[in-house]
This record gives sequence, structure tokens and C-alpha cells, in this order.
Amino acid sequence: MRAVGAVNPIERVFREAGVTGWLHAADIDDGREVALRAGEPVVLASVFKVPLLVELHRQAERGLLDLTEHVRVTAADRVGGGTGLGVMLDDATLSIRDLAYLMMAVSDNTAADVLLARVGREAVNTLLDGLGLTTTRVLHDCRDMLSGMWADTGAADQSALTQACADPEVVARLRALDPALSNRSTPREMTRLLAMIWRDEAAGAASCGAIRRLMGLQVWPHRLASGFPFDDVAVSGKTGTLPTVRNEVGVVEYPDGGRYAVAVFTRSLSTAQNQPRADAAIGTAARMAIDQLRNHADRGAVHI
Repeated sequence: MRAVGAVNPIERVFREAGVTGWLHAADIDDGREVALRAGEPVVLASVFKVPLLVELHRQAERGLLDLTEHVRVTAADRVGGGTGLGVMLDDATLSIRDLAYLMMAVSDNTAADVLLARVGREAVNTLLDGLGLTTTRVLHDCRDMLSGMWADTGAADQSALTQACADPEVVARLRALDPALSNRSTPREMTRLLAMIWRDEAAGAASCGAIRRLMGLQVWPHRLASGFPFDDVAVSGKTGTLPTVRNEVGVVEYPDGGRYAVAVFTRSLSTAQNQPRADAAIGTAARMAIDQLRNHADRGAVHI
């Protein structure tokens, strides 16, 4: 038993990394959980692309769109973010499903906005209501979010925005960092969504399989995956990043069949762009939470 007043180990990981952390981890098959501020609203950043991907596949199931349809993406469609189509120099033509790959694998904001325009923001929110995820909301696309940040900082371009966000007073007034004004969820609702995807409940079995495949192709190893450096442990995830915000949600699967949904959201005290300690804390905290679930398999929920 931990001494009265002692800081729990997961909280200590966040504090030592200079961040406030929100975490929820759950055994997908029996529902046992580890929770730290898991019911509090948090900013999703690019994690909103997960429910968007689910609605995309559900519409394909209903014949409302064809995932093999080709879409031309022009300079006018490009959105900032530093990856994918947004930094390419020429127009590109891709299938809808390949746009979804870019959205998930490299968090391509341009691809996400093209897809959100196709499926509709309200359709995503209707999906979330239907799944019982009533706190999770998609209020804007990436372009609107970035435009709001430019307006809040007075920046004229991405370079000026990056420079402005080094000032804590400027960061404090960004609407994109307020869960009430931005795309939002809670750690617990995000693990519920992940569990439904892994149990083939969020959409049809083929669609859920396709979503799992795309989440398994994410290229970033520095957050959630860093906590599980084992060849026989599979990590599928989706990151989210904004000034002072570093998130990742995902599923960790062990060779013995154990599978665990985990959502970690952080907000840093520092405004530095590069914060490897904060990134690593996501993997460390997730590993500790899942270890608690695996080490207390017969003891019910573990609250911290």
C-alpha cells in the first residue's frame, strides 16, 4: 500500500517530464482499467482522425462513398502540419483509402481535411453519439484550427506562428488548447472507441480490420511505442500534437493474447517544440498502466 500523501508512480513520470498527464488504460476483453483523470475533457489534436476514420468506413459500408475513388488534391487544398500532402509541391491524385493511410500513418492534415469534407463533420458527431461517446466532439477541421491559431497569435504564416508559440502568454490564449472550444474527448471515451474497433463493434468486421491495419502503420515510434520495445508486442496508435500538447491513443497487443487500449494526453509547462522527455513519458506511463493490468489480472479495476 502506498503511503498517505505519496505520489503514485505514473503521476511521478508525468511530473518528472514537466507535463500534466491524463491516462486511461483498459483490458479490451474484460474491461479492467487503470485511470488517472480519465473522465476530464482533453484536447484531441490529431487524435480526432480516429473517429473520422471510423465514420469514413461506415459510410463506405452504406454505399455512400467508394474507398477506391480517386480524388485530386491541389495547392488550394493544402493545410499546414509539416507532413504528407501539405508539404508537397505538385498536385496529387489518390484514392480515398490512400488518403486515409496518409492521415493515419503520418498524420497528414491535408488528407484529413479532404476526408472530413467528404464525410461531414456532423456525421462524425452523429456516429459518436450513436456509440455513446457523448463528450467526444469534432468541432473543426485542421484548416480552421490553424486559422484560429493564426488569429489568436496575430501570426501571418506558419513560421511566425511557431515563433509566437514560444511565448507562454500567447499559448495561454490559444482557443485550440481549450477543450471547450476545440476537438475534444476524454481518455476513457477514447479507449472505449478503440476497444469497439478491436472488438469489431465500431463498424463491420472488415471495416474494423482495415482501421486496425492503418493504425498499425503509424510511423512515429517516440511516444506510445517507445514503452514497448519488443519484437513480439504490437503497438497501433494515433498521435496528436499542438503547442504544449502531446497525445497518443492506441492498442498494445501481447503474444499471449492480451490486448489493451490506452489513451495518454499531456500538456507541458514548457513551450519548446522539441520535448523528448514529454514524448517518452507517454510510452513509460502507458507501459506502467498496462503492467498493472497484467500483474493484477484477477483483482478487478486498478484506480490510481
